[in-house]
Amino acid sequence: MIGAAISISNNIAEGFEYNSNKQLIKYLGIAKGSAGELRSQLYLLQKAGKISLEVYEGFYNELIEISSELKGFIKYLNEYEKMKK
Repeated sequence: MIGAAISISNNIAEGFEYNSNKQLIKYLGIAKGSAGELRSQLYLLQKAGKISLEVYEGFYNELIEISSELKGFIKYLNEYEKMKK
């Protein structure tokens, strides 16, 4: 779980460092995937009784927001790239 959580921010940072919107879009997609992976892991923990439903729902909602923001940023960058052509 720690790896998936760290992967979100690390992939955003790595994509940004390429100074290329195409690469940033790629790595934002990977970060979004890591957010989904973390949601899945949290779900399994909650079902196994390792975390409460309240804790699960709090993290789940935060991860949905992160995924939504990443999706919006990817959409913006894709539209920006289309306008440049």
